[in-house]
Amino acid sequence: MRNRGLAHTLLASFFALFVLFLYGPTITIAILSFQGPEGGLTFPMRGVSLRWFANLFETQAVGDFGGSFTRSIALACIVTGLTVAIALLAGLAFRRRFAGATALFYLTVASLIMPSILISLGIGLMFNIADLAPTWYTSALGAHLTWTLPFGVLIMLAVFNRFDRSLEEAARDLGATPWQVFRHVVLPLITPSLIGVALFGFTLSYDEFARSIMSAGSDNTLPLEIYGMTTNVTSPVLYALGTLTTVFSFMVILGGLGAVVLLRRGRIG
Repeated sequence: MRNRGLAHTLLASFFALFVLFLYGPTITIAILSFQGPEGGLTFPMRGVSLRWFANLFETQAVGDFGGSFTRSIALACIVTGLTVAIALLAGLAFRRRFAGATALFYLTVASLIMPSILISLGIGLMFNIADLAPTWYTSALGAHLTWTLPFGVLIMLAVFNRFDRSLEEAARDLGATPWQVFRHVVLPLITPSLIGVALFGFTLSYDEFARSIMSAGSDNTLPLEIYGMTTNVTSPVLYALGTLTTVFSFMVILGGLGAVVLLRRGRIG
């Protein structure tokens, strides 16, 4: 028993160190973003204030916070909608065997093992060869979908593999049409999973850097803007931006989880 307790303590300590390593940089940035007006980029802190958060909403000599943030949100929303729709259709299609299903599946997930920077470079090069200007809403959109779609498809395949087909058969026996079966039986049951796919799509696109760097064109997304600012911004305003974007990401995740909880409560009710 004593050895087992020691093992549990060691495992708990290891997990605590892992969590600290995982979130330590984010916590450090959040603390430093509250530096006083004379504060710098490192410890020790020189006072405490909200000066650098207010500075985000002022005219900047370097960086385009508002524009890059708007582009990232718009791109993430488009990617989310397409990921959910295509993943749902793919999940429905793979419920039945069809010619080329295996090859299509492996082709879909192959982009997960390819270096992201090469995908970004390839898409950007393809647009240049076609004499088209890479932009965040065309080439970057395609690059992001190569990252989000495989996750969405894998989630929907797992969902439909565990789906109880007897529920659909019962609805058909009661005279429901195929559309009514999908609308009133299948869709309500898989909606929490679709919300999960949406969260994957949004967060992966919103934070994506490597697949954007060669495909977003001249208008930076937020990750690219932050990276560019690291070479010429020497104030905690960069940390304030990182803190706000992190809080926004957590709010999106909590909103998605809240929607799942409400759906489950409504179903139980």
